[in-house]
Amino acid sequence: MSCPGVCTGAVMQCSFGVAPATLNVLPVSRTIVNNMPMANILDNKPFINILPFGMCNSIANPTVAAATAAALGVLTPMPCIPSTIAPWVPGSPTIMVGNAPALTAQSQLMCMWGGVIQISFPGQVTTVVA
Repeated sequence: MSCPGVCTGAVMQCSFGVAPATLNVLPVSRTIVNNMPMANILDNKPFINILPFGMCNSIANPTVAAATAAALGVLTPMPCIPSTIAPWVPGSPTIMVGNAPALTAQSQLMCMWGGVIQISFPGQVTTVVA
């Protein structure tokens, strides 16, 4: 069976971020694929799993809103501070990693400031699951 599993080192993009970020998966009780730990839907912790996306353009972000107000309404991006509180959705319906559904290349993660985080490269091409 082939699985497009997401691993540490996967490249992510936020709809309000200006730069891609790399997914970090801690190698704790995980399935190892190509010498890298595989991710699950609970790998959603800011600054542990989800690193900043450069600058943030979301007016829902309080720092962006304040900077934009100070610039008399001109959108003023501010440094990204990911604020993810819910798990990735959807996870794999059949593959479990570390007692949670595996993260897939189709999974999405919502930021509290309105951004949608998606996987643009899963960190590997194909995994063969026996």
